[in-house]
Amino acid sequence: MLCRWNKLTVSMMKFLVTYRVTDEVEALKAILLDDELNIKANERGEPECIETLVFPSTGEDSQSQYVCVRLVVQLPPGYPDVSPSVNLRNPRGLDEDTVKLIQSDAEAKCKDFVGQPVMFELIELVREHLTHSNLPTGQCAVCLYGFREGDEFTKTECYHHFHSHCLAAHVAAAERYYREEQEKLPQWQQDSTNKFQAICPVCRESINCDVESLWSAPPPIDVETATDFSVTAELRELQRQMAALFLRQQQRGGIIDPEAEGVKMLLRTEDDPAAATEEVSPPGTSLNAFANQAAHTFTQMQHPQAKQTAQQQSEQSNLNQYQPRQSHHNHHGHNNHGHRNRGRGRANYRRHFDRMRQTESTPR
Repeated sequence: MLCRWNKLTVSMMKFLVTYRVTDEVEALKAILLDDELNIKANERGEPECIETLVFPSTGEDSQSQYVCVRLVVQLPPGYPDVSPSVNLRNPRGLDEDTVKLIQSDAEAKCKDFVGQPVMFELIELVREHLTHSNLPTGQCAVCLYGFREGDEFTKTECYHHFHSHCLAAHVAAAERYYREEQEKLPQWQQDSTNKFQAICPVCRESINCDVESLWSAPPPIDVETATDFSVTAELRELQRQMAALFLRQQQRGGIIDPEAEGVKMLLRTEDDPAAATEEVSPPGTSLNAFANQAAHTFTQMQHPQAKQTAQQQSEQSNLNQYQPRQSHHNHHGHNNHGHRNRGRGRANYRRHFDRMRQTESTPR
């Protein structure tokens, strides 16, 4: 009886937990738009992950929303009696310190609301942080300067921020390059229907912008007030240290010279006088030996004369290997019929070499 009561109690608790989660999800659907809320359920149909894109509170003016972040909440089994895990993904216009602060506050909020629905509280917490940080932080990806008070900046559809003047210069340069590449193609390959499309310099997504209005914005303040570059004493000292390090590595064979490696791959025949005077490169890497071997093989394939010379050298080397064995036979009076000095030509050596090979292959 007690066992049945425990099972019934566990079943009722699971039902209550599921009911609370379902009720919370229905409330979120009623508050948020369908495109702002993404709910993932498990195989039993229970919500296990809730995602939503959070923007700052700017009323009806969506053009003034310069930052955003995607809030991802994993609902573990037993939620809300168990604290969920919170992740912030794809923050736009926010620096790392702000993202870490939002993450820390969200985790603390989850611990305080154990046993209660916390999704709505998390969304409001993140939205409050974004409202206080509704200004782009970081640097413009075009000029690499930050945003100062008085700069005019532009937010793209993908929530990346640029100085208006910098974005206009980027789009104009990209369009000019596109036109030049089109003019290089033959007339039959030029596609007049494929118009130029501006893309974001950061994420490469397509963007829509009015270049004329962007050009009317003044340049960034940091660009206007930047001083001309000059080589300081510190830079000169660094150049001297780098030059000494480069020379040391070059002497120890740690740097590959592209010009020297290219010379090693040149094809030279034995009649080329420059081949005899070619300097031997110092040992540096294993690439040197590989290049020499490849050049030698390619030379034999392309030049029959060089291949024939190499074959003669190989035959002569084989004869030298058989000389001790031949002298041994001569000492005992075998295979020596007084013809050792007969014929010194290449054909004689070839026949003699064949006889030696047949003698060696004959079983004794």
